[in-house]
Amino acid sequence: MKKIFTLVFCTLLITACQPKALQTHQLITEPSYDASLSEQGDLALVSTANSGLQLWDLKTNQQRFTWIHGEANNSAVDTSISPNQAFAASLSRSSVALWRISDGSSQGWWSLPSSGQSVAVANNGALLIGLNDGSVMSLRPNGGSLIKFLGHTEKVNSVSLSADGRLALTGSNDQHAILWNATTGQPIHDWHLDNRIISVALNKAGTLSFIGDSTKIAKIIDNKSGESISKLKILRRKMNFSTARFSNQDTLLITGTPAREVIVWNVQTGRKIANWQVQRTKRAQIKGAVVYSVANSDPNQIISISSNGLVETWPVPVH
Repeated sequence: MKKIFTLVFCTLLITACQPKALQTHQLITEPSYDASLSEQGDLALVSTANSGLQLWDLKTNQQRFTWIHGEANNSAVDTSISPNQAFAASLSRSSVALWRISDGSSQGWWSLPSSGQSVAVANNGALLIGLNDGSVMSLRPNGGSLIKFLGHTEKVNSVSLSADGRLALTGSNDQHAILWNATTGQPIHDWHLDNRIISVALNKAGTLSFIGDSTKIAKIIDNKSGESISKLKILRRKMNFSTARFSNQDTLLITGTPAREVIVWNVQTGRKIANWQVQRTKRAQIKGAVVYSVANSDPNQIISISSNGLVETWPVPVH
């Protein structure tokens, strides 16, 4: 009897640690390079391997537009949707494109002076592009202005813009994350870690920064003072982040990893509140999944989209 009880208890414990998603939807079945969710989680922009860029309405599960990024075999490796859902951006290694979501029209296409790594788009269509040569392009198509930021010395891995497009946050292999004015190119804060910066994110207002390196150091910072608010309490030896987004009035940070994980953190304490693993697909050749993007569909639900083509919904934990 004791052995049976122990077995049942262990089974229940494992189930509690790895709860299933509230909802799971197979959005695409072909391979993909990247995907972005809108702020509210009702739109998804997916860069597919064979069918171009696809913009999906997740409320109706209908595809709204198919876009082709430049010439053939010039697939987008990074994507972004503005917080107000007015614009979408796609980035290939050689070019960047801007799209208007209301009618699907192209707003511009620009070639790059170096290999593209990361892109972000603001509410006004302003673009931020991190490049392999360490430079960053701050492009404002409506005003016709371009600033080339040269604050980094090595490849820029991740970029983020405030919703109004005024603040830029960039992270590089040079171990620096820099907060700077995207309209003037003037640095505001320069944070140095001991390893390569892999992931950065700003909240919509531009008052908070998230910085994650290539080991397990991840910080949330007050942009006014430049001081750390919290350091994520990561207990294992290594954790990298593939995506991050502030949510619930900036009280929570939602992250995704290349190891199928969706994790919710308390912004003030850095403590982990909840974590889940996205499902594996039945395709034998795909054993893992990268979490591409996360969002809040409403105050009580979190949505994730991953490289397995699945859109999954998770409950926001009480905190």
